Amino acid sequence: MQHYLDLLNEEQRAAVEHEGSPLLILAAAGSGKTRVITTKIAYLISQKNIEPWQILSVTFTKKAANEMRRRAVEIEQRAADAQIRTFHSFGSWFLRKYSDECGLVSSFTIYDDDDMAVLLKKAVPSLSTKEVKAAAHQISLAKDYCLTPEDDLSILGSEFDINDIYREYQKRLRATGNVDFGDLIMLTGQIMHDNHKISKYIHNRFRVIMVDEYQDSNIAQYKLLQELSGVQHGNDSYVCVVGDDDQSIYKFRGAEVENIVTFPEKFPGTQIIKLIRNYRSTAKILNAAGLVVKKNKNRLGKELIAARGDGGSPVLTFLSDQNAETRFVSDLIKKSVASGAKYSDWAVLYRTNAQSLGFEKEFIHRKIPYVVVGSLKFYEREEIKDALAYLSLFANKKDEISFRRIINKPSRGIGEKTQDKIVESAVSENQSGERSLSNLVEAVRSLSQSLSKKAREGAEAFVKLYDEIASEFYFFDRSADVQNADIDQNTDIEQNVDIAQNVDIAQNADARNSAINSDTKPSSNAENYSLSKFIERVIHDSGLDEYHRAGDKIDGTTRVQNLEELVNSAVPYECSMEGLLEFLDAINLDRSLEIESEDAGDNAVTLITLHNTKGLEYNKVIITGLEEGIFPRAEKVGSELEEERRLFYVGITRARDELYVTSTRQRIMYGRLEYMKPSLFIRESSEAFSIVGSKPFEFSRLSDGYSAGYGVKEDELSEKWKKGTKVFHDDYGYGAIVSASSNSGEFVIDVMFETGGRKKFLPKYQAKSLEIVKD
Repeated sequence: MQHYLDLLNEEQRAAVEHEGSPLLILAAAGSGKTRVITTKIAYLISQKNIEPWQILSVTFTKKAANEMRRRAVEIEQRAADAQIRTFHSFGSWFLRKYSDECGLVSSFTIYDDDDMAVLLKKAVPSLSTKEVKAAAHQISLAKDYCLTPEDDLSILGSEFDINDIYREYQKRLRATGNVDFGDLIMLTGQIMHDNHKISKYIHNRFRVIMVDEYQDSNIAQYKLLQELSGVQHGNDSYVCVVGDDDQSIYKFRGAEVENIVTFPEKFPGTQIIKLIRNYRSTAKILNAAGLVVKKNKNRLGKELIAARGDGGSPVLTFLSDQNAETRFVSDLIKKSVASGAKYSDWAVLYRTNAQSLGFEKEFIHRKIPYVVVGSLKFYEREEIKDALAYLSLFANKKDEISFRRIINKPSRGIGEKTQDKIVESAVSENQSGERSLSNLVEAVRSLSQSLSKKAREGAEAFVKLYDEIASEFYFFDRSADVQNADIDQNTDIEQNVDIAQNVDIAQNADARNSAINSDTKPSSNAENYSLSKFIERVIHDSGLDEYHRAGDKIDGTTRVQNLEELVNSAVPYECSMEGLLEFLDAINLDRSLEIESEDAGDNAVTLITLHNTKGLEYNKVIITGLEEGIFPRAEKVGSELEEERRLFYVGITRARDELYVTSTRQRIMYGRLEYMKPSLFIRESSEAFSIVGSKPFEFSRLSDGYSAGYGVKEDELSEKWKKGTKVFHDDYGYGAIVSASSNSGEFVIDVMFETGGRKKFLPKYQAKSLEIVKD
């Protein structure tokens, strides 16, 4: 039997056999880091006589910990006795062991986010439900930063006195004898820091400390590692961390890329071993990834080597709009499957969940099986169901299911019993004794005066909302004869577009889309009567946008963007009852086709956000939406822009054999057609791609000595966007530039708005939404 060390390449073996000084293993994508970690655990036990129980190896997910243990045991059975845990699992073990030291009972309960919210409401009753959820999130974030109620918490950007709220919450939590998830890390580190006896025991117990995915660690986890290793006290525990600074993409969860970048400084004598041999992707794909991420300044740096040869060139495709994009992707997949590939070979990647809708609709009608990873399918998402319930009730005043979903959302003080009373008042019987419902909105109107004060106010607000949006809808409906875009005509034209057999797939998609658009593009007057405008009004006036925006801030979700995508999908429909019913029918048809296609089994295309692809790999990858404002997201500068680059790097390195990137010239945004500009990232890496489709003007000008923006030189920008210049932004209103400078090779302005808010912008890319105001 071949010795397990002989299975390693030169760098992997060096990492496994290293001993003595702290070790940072920079493990590039697809470089076999799990093999290195598990082999190192087995090696320490079998070759270096380290007792299994003296090894502590922590990672971030239970799945990763279980896989690590399984593979280590396959090499050395005694590895089963090593402590291979998640960070939180170790914290739980530690706090139960030393519960008396921190005022806990050993049988304590670990509170999740919902439990935190309930306890916080008891501790600070004056907080509203919305405020409770926001404050609970901020307390969790404070613990990730290892901050107490006595520390400066301004970094959280809280809208209320979070110090006092945090203090009251902690008092209540300690009184219960329980902990929350943040305590599992923060409290463990504090106890080790404050109690020399305990820290000495732990240092003697664990002679080897290993951390996987170290680039994803937060400040509390970094401080816990310092305490576990005893580096500040001259302890001789062996510390080894494994990670990739180029794959740090979870800042929104509290991850700090600085932890891995500064590791050699914080742990003196650190040796760095780089695992640069990639066993997943071909060389030309890795070249594209390297061109992007090397633009980042805050990194340790490494050049990847492909173990699988050159492979084919990645393909960058410029398309007319998002409809052409979804058709191009579908054609590409269909053609591949016809040639013998599987649907499961393919993954379609996008920056936000909202982008899945177009692909879902196209795949359903093209009978392409698919799965959405990491989120619900578009029409199953809570916020979409909420908006559709408003529209469904508007179309059918007897729709009890839709009525019950939205009568108290956002909260209007109309509980289930009051809803039952309203519905019962709308019930009538025919001569056969069969029950039927009448207009539920009118039932609310007529019954409102008999309700309690809170419910009456809510009912009156609901009726007022309905009357206002109905008035606007029927005004537009009476004017609908001015429209010149007929939906049935659209369908006929699309079905009769002839695609030449020998034209490139991307050109086919452009050709079909152009043919459709040329005959159906509405006039400027008609655009005002699009159903999308009405849906946008319903979402805003009902308060659904604010309700879900609050959830986005707390949970890091993109529900508001999903609502905006629903608005975009209604652009082709006229604002009339006929148009509304056609829109709802189309959605219900999509849903029924979706059900029919759910028996595809494992052979399905993967639809997935870039964040969710971490740790995954696919034979063929398509990264979509490479336009400024989409990817990278708008207003990302400095470290935030660097994280967006790392996200693109992660997406590229998911591909084994084939990589495609798409960028559109125009896209429907916020219910209106917007002209898009190519992403900065494809500009930075374009030399690695074969380019298909007509290059946008701005992209072509790059070769003429212009900066990597849209044909704008930096000195021109600095002359135009000076300190003191007054500006207006679509979302933030009026303001003035308080500073202007270069940052990471980009010209950045800092604007103070009249509302008191302060934002940074890249005028080279964001001049459309940010205008200079003349006196």
